[in-house]
Amino acid sequence: MPAAEADPIVVWREWLAVRNLGLVPVRDPADFTWPGHFLAVIRSGSSRRGVVMFGVPPGVVQDPAGGDPGGVDEAWVVAPLDRSLSEGNPYGAPPGSAGRVEAISLAPAAAQEAQEVQRARAIPGHGLEGDRYAAGAGTFSEGTGDGRALTLIEAEVLDSLELPGGERLGAVEGRRNLVTRGVSLNALVGRRFTVGDVECEGRRLCEPCAHLERLTHPGVLRGLVHRGGLRADILSAGTIEVGGVVRVLD
Repeated sequence: MPAAEADPIVVWREWLAVRNLGLVPVRDPADFTWPGHFLAVIRSGSSRRGVVMFGVPPGVVQDPAGGDPGGVDEAWVVAPLDRSLSEGNPYGAPPGSAGRVEAISLAPAAAQEAQEVQRARAIPGHGLEGDRYAAGAGTFSEGTGDGRALTLIEAEVLDSLELPGGERLGAVEGRRNLVTRGVSLNALVGRRFTVGDVECEGRRLCEPCAHLERLTHPGVLRGLVHRGGLRADILSAGTIEVGGVVRVLD
C-alpha cells in the first residue's frame, strides 16, 4: 500500500482504471456479505486503511498494515468499466509509430475559456505552467489521484466527431492540454512516453463527462465515450512545443 495518508479508495481506482476495472460502492457496508473477495475500508480508532475481505460472514483475508481488524467503514465490489473491451489488453497494443503535438491549450481557472499557445513549461507532479490543474484550480483538482497533470486528445477524433447540431469541437473547446496526431492515446494507458524531451506516464482514459458537455455542445458526451483522450502524469521537467514528437518508451 502507498503512504498512510493516501486515500485507499483513490489508490484502488487509479490502479484498477489501467485494467479497465472500477469500483461499485456497497450501500450498507457493515451488513454486506459476498461469496467472494471484495475491497473494504476499515476504521480502527481514528485511522482508516484498505483491506481485502471474503466470505459469508466476511472476514479480512489481506491486510498489509495488520493489527486490529476494526469495523467496516466502506465496501466496494470490483467490476469491468466496459465489458466490450478485451480483458488482456483493454486499451490496445502499444503504438508502433510516433505522433506529434498539433496544438496546446491552457485555461487559468475552472470553466474558463482555454487559450491556445505554442509552448508550455511542464512541471513534474503538477501540470503545465499557466494551466488550472498545475495551480490546483481545476474543476476536478480536489483529491490525491494521479492523472491530473496532463490531458491529451487525438486530432483524428476531433476531425471525425459529428455532433447532432452540426457543430465542430475545436482544439481549444476539447479542454485537453494537448491535441496530438498520429499516435493512439488509449494504448498509452499504463505506459511511459515522451512529449518532446518531457517524460510522462499514461494513467487512465480521459473520458468525457456532463461538465464538458455543458461547456461545449450537446452530443459531446456520447460522441467522446472511449475517445476522450488520455490523462497522464508529468515525470520530468521541460518544455512542450507544438510539433513536439510523442514517442512510447516501453
